[in-house]
Amino acid sequence: MPNHILMRRFSKDLGIDLGTANCLVYIRNKGVIIREPSVVAVRKNTNQVLAVGDEAWQMIGRTPGDIVAIRPMREGVIANFELTKELIQHLIRSAYRGRIFIKPRVVVSIPTGTTGVERRAVIDASIKAGAREAYLIEEPVAAAIGAGLPVHEAIGNMVINIGGGTSDVAVISLGGVVSGLSIRVGGDALDEAIARFIRRNYNLMIGERSAEELKISLGSAFPLPEELSGQVRGRDQITGLPKTIKLTSKEMREALKEPVGMMINAIRQVVERTPPELVSDIMNKEITMTGGGSLLRGLDQLISSELGMKVNLADDPMACVVLGAGKTLENLDVLKRVLVEGNKR
Repeated sequence: MPNHILMRRFSKDLGIDLGTANCLVYIRNKGVIIREPSVVAVRKNTNQVLAVGDEAWQMIGRTPGDIVAIRPMREGVIANFELTKELIQHLIRSAYRGRIFIKPRVVVSIPTGTTGVERRAVIDASIKAGAREAYLIEEPVAAAIGAGLPVHEAIGNMVINIGGGTSDVAVISLGGVVSGLSIRVGGDALDEAIARFIRRNYNLMIGERSAEELKISLGSAFPLPEELSGQVRGRDQITGLPKTIKLTSKEMREALKEPVGMMINAIRQVVERTPPELVSDIMNKEITMTGGGSLLRGLDQLISSELGMKVNLADDPMACVVLGAGKTLENLDVLKRVLVEGNKR
């Protein structure tokens, strides 16, 4: 049997969603096996990697002065090449449980509109991390495949994928993006907006983990049937002492108004640039929302209200991109045209 056929038969090929906030890994015939934060903890002076993923996430805001927890991906692109390589290596080793007999093929998701330089950086990081072959797929296309949309048919499929660093909006037909837009506003921007609102209105400093917890517990984009309330603890900017305040979901809507408005504006722009025939298809079907950011309460209702179109939240929004990357890998001969770029070692 030829060597390349043996390699394909026995290697555990991987689909990787290399997100700004979280990384997910899909392994062929097993499904999604890893969901970890995209965080690497390093020692400042030596750049020694101390922890990756869940372990590093626990260190955010709680490390000594010589240890720093870093997100190597920022706004959907590589901000630190060496640490991204460490992150991908960690994901590949975790998927293989440390024993790599045959190097895998990987399909990695990237935001729409990523530059050629950024694409090559992802491929190079994947190859240097241990992949035999590396391919790239645009996040909204992967999300559409993962959500089970008929992307290869000559009909319009509209997908909104809201990740940690970017929001990708795309209309897909015949396996490609007809019109699309990626804005560097996602879950992280929502967290920052909450922290900024609390600092401005209550003179209270809170960390990014506290802001994210508030977003999950109280955040909303559309009025709720029953408004929520909760408490947050932080450091008073005036006294420098710990302080606890009470917040409501109504206040969270006010805090999130600007970044959510930018997302709505991006969706409008894509609809305006889409051929009328495909807009008609979308009107007859629905817009599909994927990504962790789409779980914000009432966001689907707000988009539906603003655009006058039906909106559907995918079954497992956070896993859609990696499921799409994995399905593409399993059917590479059939789905190869949805890939943006590839590299063989």
